[in-house]
Amino acid sequence: MENRSFYNEILTEHNIHPEFKFDMEDADIVLEGVNPSCGDDVWLKLKMDGDIISDGAFIGDGCAISQASADIMLGMVIGKKKDEAIKLADTFVKMIKGEASDEEIESLEEASALQDISHMPARVKCAVLGWRTLKEALDK
Repeated sequence: MENRSFYNEILTEHNIHPEFKFDMEDADIVLEGVNPSCGDDVWLKLKMDGDIISDGAFIGDGCAISQASADIMLGMVIGKKKDEAIKLADTFVKMIKGEASDEEIESLEEASALQDISHMPARVKCAVLGWRTLKEALDK
């Protein structure tokens, strides 16, 4: 029960007071991610300083899970090197698929609160939308 309460707190906080949900005019990388099954839409915007994500933001509409997950993700990857951010995205997807080790889940810090989404198949695409978009944006 305590875990579900923590999950609800995290989702609520990132939906009511998202830190990174705003339009960034001068982004170096801009990519739209869409979840066609439910209509969630995220425009990911990143500023790069060489190989480092120096700033980031997102705009879009969608359910609480997709929006909170994108906000949490940006908080984790800003200041990281491109390959570190891709590794975090891979680890997050592994966690959502129920394939991550306890150590990997721990490395996701606040994002680990979304671990139980793996038991809600209809919500998996919502949770991974921002992360999938990040990986696609950085792989280009």
